[in-house]
Amino acid sequence: MEELSHLKNIIEEIEEMKKLYEELKILNELSNEDLEFQKEFEIKLKIFEKKLNEFELKMLLNKEDDVLDAIIEIHPGAGGTESHDWAEMLMRMYLRWIEKKGFKYEILDILPGEVAGIKSVSILVKGKYAYGLLKSEIGVHRLVRISPFDANNRRHTSFASVFVYPSKEDIKVNINENELKIETFRSSGAGGQHVNKTESAVRITHIPTGISVTIRSERSQHKNKEIALRILKAKLYEYYKQKEEEKLKELEKQKTDITWGYQIRSYILHPYKLVKDHRTNLEHPNPELVLDGEIDEFIRAYLLNS
Repeated sequence: MEELSHLKNIIEEIEEMKKLYEELKILNELSNEDLEFQKEFEIKLKIFEKKLNEFELKMLLNKEDDVLDAIIEIHPGAGGTESHDWAEMLMRMYLRWIEKKGFKYEILDILPGEVAGIKSVSILVKGKYAYGLLKSEIGVHRLVRISPFDANNRRHTSFASVFVYPSKEDIKVNINENELKIETFRSSGAGGQHVNKTESAVRITHIPTGISVTIRSERSQHKNKEIALRILKAKLYEYYKQKEEEKLKELEKQKTDITWGYQIRSYILHPYKLVKDHRTNLEHPNPELVLDGEIDEFIRAYLLNS
């Protein structure tokens, strides 16, 4: 029934675009006689182009997991405060993109940096095709700028890695409880009344693969364990899927080496302004706009080239 509904929606979209295309042909003929029709033609043409681009993306997102919700993880590379701040900038970029797409999100876990930024974050993104769109962001992101934390105003290069996993309730992954190491500890905080006095934070490690998940966002140990198991299932699902596709070694190498060799995109704020995707060679002259969530061009270019 879900597949039937999906196919009906595709047919409806095609029919809607066909009607709009016929309108455009008529308006184009009339625009030669009247400037008012020319203005209407230009407005309708932009609408048509947008619908066509969105439809083309949907047709590219034809893998089984593409339609699912997504879990984004962001981890800073080496560099302390600089990379922690860069990781937080990336988090903001994705949250702005999520809002603009009309998706919902939930921050599952976040660990603040000592001075600024974040040491890690896990975000659940809820929306149709969230995983299919966001999988294009997997990899290392590089920032070049004059550091706001450097008294001598020197230029710094920072790295952060982004990983994306499909999220679904019924992931079929067999987990043997004897292969899990479950640890509990107190959530760290800035102090004061909100410091967690009980061991509610949970870390679950899958011993055969070494994959671990830490959740500290909830005050209930039971809730944190539930969320951690859900994310662990998603990670193991992706792990085994990629192992089958013989991509696991490359992914694991990227995780341990968040540096030059594995970057997918550079965001340069100094000495000039540019964002460049190294997989597609797509460039954008306005990094501030991209960091405000305007990343659809990069997603589209990646999907068209992959």
